[in-house]
Amino acid sequence: MDQHTATASSSAQQQFRERFETLIPTIQRQWPEVARQTLEATRGSLDEVAEVIADQTGKTVSAVTLQLQELLQVAGEQTHRLADSLEPLERQLEQLLDELNANLRPRIEKPVRERPLLALGLAGGVGVLLGLMLASGRRSG
Repeated sequence: MDQHTATASSSAQQQFRERFETLIPTIQRQWPEVARQTLEATRGSLDEVAEVIADQTGKTVSAVTLQLQELLQVAGEQTHRLADSLEPLERQLEQLLDELNANLRPRIEKPVRERPLLALGLAGGVGVLLGLMLASGRRSG
């Protein structure tokens, strides 16, 4: 195995290990005869997962490894598409939070500055009420 192939293999191993938990359901759909516990026992090692599947299905380790790498690639593409679709929502949420901060902060700060003791009393009262509610919830649960 040359240096480039070894590096690519190491990279695939690392990516597979990182996404292993999310890939388990897909792997089980592809190879239903392989038990989840057996897969989990491999701790996400691409080589070990391929060997386990090959042993239980009669396929070659290299064929299973290729299929697992394809599953990993598809999962990565789906993750990128999801991230890309969430990006505009993230920007919109950020903008809304900035607007809320700019509009709401002055409305909250002014009364607190004008009547700090009242604000402190209200905050303390709310804290006591929450504490009582949480304490009674623990006793009844």
